[in-house]
Amino acid sequence: MKIALIGYGKMGRTIERIARERGHEIVAIIDVDNQEDFDSEGFRSADVAIEFTVPTMAVENYRRAFESGVPVVSGTTAWGRVEDLRELIERTDATFFWTSNFSVGVNIFFTLNRYLSRIMERFTQYHPSMTEVHHIHKLDHPSGTAKTLAEGIIAETSRIDRWIEDADAADAIRIDHVREGEVPGTHTIHWDSAVDEITIEHRAKSREGFALGAVMAAEWSVGRKGVLTMDEMMGDLLSNV
Repeated sequence: MKIALIGYGKMGRTIERIARERGHEIVAIIDVDNQEDFDSEGFRSADVAIEFTVPTMAVENYRRAFESGVPVVSGTTAWGRVEDLRELIERTDATFFWTSNFSVGVNIFFTLNRYLSRIMERFTQYHPSMTEVHHIHKLDHPSGTAKTLAEGIIAETSRIDRWIEDADAADAIRIDHVREGEVPGTHTIHWDSAVDEITIEHRAKSREGFALGAVMAAEWSVGRKGVLTMDEMMGDLLSNV
């Protein structure tokens, strides 16, 4: 498979290594200093582009890829909503796979979070909060993964209808963020009552899991159209298990 990389920071380099190890060819690498390569033959020849950049550049990256007929797999967060891209995706007959976190372990954690939230709907003495910890280079907060986890809690718990940062409210889940060192990503959910606390946590050990998940998503996306999700991919991969 021919892969183009959009963004060539630490994540982009890790994706490049894993993609090559899995037998794929890197046909273009686009970063901030060579945006003209969106118009290159190498980029247009790609079966898929994997995009990890920054929120302010992401949507323009998607647009340029779609208009070149190149499917996009993206892990950039805080750029906006997938729904806002639907008209562009339909008009260009594009393929767009986005998730807040490509880690298989995190996606198992998403399922566990929703299941625990359904249980807690019956036990109103418990109130949720969350802490997410990432490396100092991550500028947006809360993380996209934290938002997805919060949305899972909101969907399953009638007394919680929003998330907020650095404050407490009876109808909200509080999300605190910490930026320190080179932490790949830790998400901790607390359900606290007057007498005890229940905590679940996912702790990434490296970028490897995110990068491998992104390459797997790129492999799975080829030949598909429209908006694709991690839930669909996981369901497809596990259909015979």
